Amino acid sequence: MINLVMPKMGESVAEATILKWLKKEGDVIEADEAVLEIATDKVDSEVPSPAGGILHKRLFEEGQVVKVGEVIAHIQAEGEEKPKTAAPAASQTKVSESGNGSVSKSVPVPTSAASVKTSVEDVPRLSASGRFYSPLVRSIAKEEGISVEELDSINGSGLNNRLTKQDLLKHLESGQKGIQKQVSPASEPAKASAPSYTPPSISVSGGTEIIEMDRMRKLISDHMVMSKHTSPHVTSFVEADVTNLVKWRDKVKKEFEKKENEKITFTPLFIEAVCRAIKDFPMVNVSTDGNKIYKKNFINIGMATALPSGNLIVPVIKNADHLNLIGLTKAVNDLANRARQNKLKPDEIQDGTFTLTNVGTFGNVMGTPIINQPQVAILAAGAIRKKPAVVETPEGDAIAIRHMMFLSLSYDHRVVDGALGGSFLRRIADYLENFDMNRSF
Repeated sequence: MINLVMPKMGESVAEATILKWLKKEGDVIEADEAVLEIATDKVDSEVPSPAGGILHKRLFEEGQVVKVGEVIAHIQAEGEEKPKTAAPAASQTKVSESGNGSVSKSVPVPTSAASVKTSVEDVPRLSASGRFYSPLVRSIAKEEGISVEELDSINGSGLNNRLTKQDLLKHLESGQKGIQKQVSPASEPAKASAPSYTPPSISVSGGTEIIEMDRMRKLISDHMVMSKHTSPHVTSFVEADVTNLVKWRDKVKKEFEKKENEKITFTPLFIEAVCRAIKDFPMVNVSTDGNKIYKKNFINIGMATALPSGNLIVPVIKNADHLNLIGLTKAVNDLANRARQNKLKPDEIQDGTFTLTNVGTFGNVMGTPIINQPQVAILAAGAIRKKPAVVETPEGDAIAIRHMMFLSLSYDHRVVDGALGGSFLRRIADYLENFDMNRSF
């Protein structure tokens, strides 16, 4: 029998929530075939089978939280004899005969699985609208007297708007059901300490639409607030003349796509310049913990990527300084495409040391980005625009049409002073401005 365990998904990830089982007990599974979908506080992912065989037993239900390293299912290996299973405890009867012919019977208490089935028998697993409800959600719903119609009306933060235990408990605690219900201690979530301030009240009228944040938006919200509370942010700006860069890309992009089957954008060119500048100023590539500074001797560049849902995710190019421009282009395009398709692996959004966000994609000329903790700096690249600018020529100064852009660097003033942050940002601009027009890929 092979154990399928919850995989390790980065140093900071200790548990994951089971979103959806893709295989039923008894299904045949091939090696590396996805068995279930999980969600961490970082990303949604699939868990593949370590070997071919038959899914013998699922140990957790959808919606349950499982710690990393725990066994989540048993897989019967190919050619392995199916293990013998005892009769269900709820119906098992033990009979013993004594010497005088008397018969004694002992009926054990029903198992917890049977108890769950009894407690949710009035709440369907699949509602008429086609929405799935886990046993835990159905159990809480029956205990609280919530109808299927009301369940269908609650916004879910799980995959495909699936309703989680936290969604249901929040619905109950917010008083939306009408009368505040007492949730059993077993299912009551840990309550965060009360804030030290009173948030302003919001006026709600008939013209107001209330939208529940999805799971990713809640995580982004918490992460951004945490970053501002953690780091004193300072932002510096430079304007760069990237005319040579633009002309070179215009000159080679068709040939590049034909030869490499990839479209070359400005992002890999920016990342190349960032890597070179980090090598010149390595103290920007650090993290801090209390009074300790952790200097990273590797360069992992995170690239902020907008998703179709409107949310944001930051896939990471590991050892970006080891890649040439072709390698960077392929990595950027691959990660961006899979991010938009929700196909990133958990370790592909871990361990970034510096982040780039391209606000110019949306026509913005500059931005003041928030540091992606535990990093200490983030670069925003603004839109490239044609502008009249003063250029120096052998015959004297002249006004010419140039391709100009703003670069802005937000940095943690606890460990990055203005001299370091400003010099690092200026060095990135220098590499972009002095781009070699005659270089190859």
